[in-house]
Amino acid sequence: MEQAVAETAKPIAEEDRLRGDLYDFLAALLARPADQALLTQSAGLTGDDSEMGQAIQALARVAKQSSPEMVEREFNALFIGVGRGELLPYASFYLTGFLNEKPLAQLRKDMAAQSIARAPNVFEPEDNIASLLDIMGGMIAGRFGDPVPLDRQITFFNRHIAPWAGHFFADLEGAKNAVFYAGVGAIGQIFIEIEREAFRLSAGEPA
Repeated sequence: MEQAVAETAKPIAEEDRLRGDLYDFLAALLARPADQALLTQSAGLTGDDSEMGQAIQALARVAKQSSPEMVEREFNALFIGVGRGELLPYASFYLTGFLNEKPLAQLRKDMAAQSIARAPNVFEPEDNIASLLDIMGGMIAGRFGDPVPLDRQITFFNRHIAPWAGHFFADLEGAKNAVFYAGVGAIGQIFIEIEREAFRLSAGEPA
């Protein structure tokens, strides 16, 4: 979705690789309707008895019963619709009530500072939830150069994702048109809270 001006790759810790993979997975699910390959991947997921594990198991169960055609209809109702979908998955909208506002301008400034550019075939505003998750995954994995240090990950997350993504994922889980994507919303809520707490502890903030 996003692309770097220059790309290199360095090894990253297994924990960070798993974090990056989950950001990328959620980004792929939210960027466009899931095709059969992504549905098959989702159906093959397994989880433990933790809250996240149970949410992953629930998504896998729904994915096994879903077809690309069903998911595309659901995606269109949620995010496209006639005129607009049930949800508007943009930081500007959630934070200001309008599209293309100050949060988007700040994001573009921060992207430029890290040599991250919008891919030429992407026309959505960069503050779309899928784009932001894709950027976080790329920062962790080193798709935009070297893997980004944790302090800069924290800054990006706290500025562009934490203020609204949990609210969006809650809305997605509860959306009237959401079936498959209700599971995506549940996983997203849990993951954003895990990241928020981990970053808080890493920064030495009080509870």
